[in-house]
Amino acid sequence: MSKNEQLFERARQHIPGGVNSPVRAFGSVGGTPRFFSKGEGAYVWDADGKRYIDYVGSWGPLILGHAHPAVIEAVERAARNGLSFGAPTEAEIDLADLLCELLPSMQQVRLVSSGTEATMSAIRLARGFTGRDKLIKFEGCYHGHADSLLVKAGSGLLTFGNPSSAGVPAAVAADTIVLPYNDVAALQAVFAEQGSQIAALIVEPVAGNMNLVPASAEFVAAMRQLTQDHGALLIYDEVMTGFRVGLGCAQGLHGITPDLTCLGKVVGGGMPLAAFGGRADVMNKLAPLGPVYQAGTLSGNPVAVAAGMATLNILRQPGFYAQLAANTQLLCDGLTDAARQAGVAFCARAVGGMFGVYFSAEPPASYADVMASDRAAFNRFFHAMLEEGVYLAPSAFEAGFVSFSHTTVDLRQTVESAAKALLVR
Repeated sequence: MSKNEQLFERARQHIPGGVNSPVRAFGSVGGTPRFFSKGEGAYVWDADGKRYIDYVGSWGPLILGHAHPAVIEAVERAARNGLSFGAPTEAEIDLADLLCELLPSMQQVRLVSSGTEATMSAIRLARGFTGRDKLIKFEGCYHGHADSLLVKAGSGLLTFGNPSSAGVPAAVAADTIVLPYNDVAALQAVFAEQGSQIAALIVEPVAGNMNLVPASAEFVAAMRQLTQDHGALLIYDEVMTGFRVGLGCAQGLHGITPDLTCLGKVVGGGMPLAAFGGRADVMNKLAPLGPVYQAGTLSGNPVAVAAGMATLNILRQPGFYAQLAANTQLLCDGLTDAARQAGVAFCARAVGGMFGVYFSAEPPASYADVMASDRAAFNRFFHAMLEEGVYLAPSAFEAGFVSFSHTTVDLRQTVESAAKALLVR
């Protein structure tokens, strides 16, 4: 029995399913999850000492790669001064200033500890600001595990074949309107019928939790126009895309100014940190200024803030995103060519440092398209790549991530491994 198998057996004794986040259990792809003991640059090592080229990157935040020296140094320096205070620090102000500088849509920002906290708080704020209850979300988009958002969500729910979570009262879900992603006509119809009751529309501007599905230009324009016309707030959930697809995030790529933005992943540089922010008149409704309550003992944790600042300062260097995007596209082109030579129905797509691989003839534009892909083929591919020493997300419904530490040698090796893996039937 391998060390990974021993650890999984042990973990299941006192941890439900042996994992602390469902998709880690390999439930969709089968087999034994890898327990990692070390990460450095583009690589991770499992409990058995095997090295993998990592395209998960802790699900996105490690845009610089594992254990980047500048981030580690910042974390160590902050930790020596104390792990947590539950009180204000100057570093929080520095990070807030930087976030508002990089994202002009954010006039004010509140730091929190997780993406779920960010989206949950932004929705509560939108409801408090508008005095309305209804929320629009889209099929396959995952916005954290707050009750009202676990309706036809993406990420782990798709992985385990459940459109929604048990334990969510019908009354809570009743105010959540779920629409098809990239469907402008459906969006127009709902606003025409219920526009005066809608507090907010929340969207992943590049969906990364049902694989990688970008919003179309028409869809983006419709979301912005309809929310403005009906007095609803547009919430861009950039927990995953924030500083992953560009320095201006997805909203910069789209040329859109959302009313509220949720950030996570990269802003913490690998530590638990997230944020939400937007228009000052909306943000001023938050306690202690306004009636919308939101709090967190560990919000703005000094060690997490240090990791985030160190990461963001490196991302600002000239040419960073051009190189990251070029490398990600190089990977996608190589994978597509390998599949063509193998005669496999397959395509790949990149947006900035994110990518998606699909066992279908065309890249998906919606949840329905994603569900029609060949998931059995992905599962075979995943395990074959694992044997080759390439670690992909253990689900056909998750985006992948290239870090700045991935070299052209790593990318070529990945494509060579894929050429072998695509032949596995």
